[in-house]
Amino acid sequence: MKKIILFTTLFGLAMALNASADDAKDNWSNMCAKCHGDDGKGQTKMGQRLGARDYTDPQVQASLKDDEAFKAIKEGLKKDDKTLMKAYDTLSDDQIKALVAYMHTFK
Repeated sequence: MKKIILFTTLFGLAMALNASADDAKDNWSNMCAKCHGDDGKGQTKMGQRLGARDYTDPQVQASLKDDEAFKAIKEGLKKDDKTLMKAYDTLSDDQIKALVAYMHTFK
């Protein structure tokens, strides 16, 4: 009986983690890819115009701080009163954390 409960718990946890990864990929595609591209290189027209970072670049990945990325997603980015990235404050903290983790997959 204990093995069944353990297996069920582990299976549920694995499914939740997989769903979180799928949600992050979907959120990236729906919210971020317009500028950053599906591949994270930032080579879209909008990304080039706004100077989107190339998340496949090892130096960019090395400088990518989770707390800064979280804040940028949550609050957006502005420079000289120009909005570079709108805030995604409708996302939950867990969804934003999953997006930040997804950004690290581009390295």
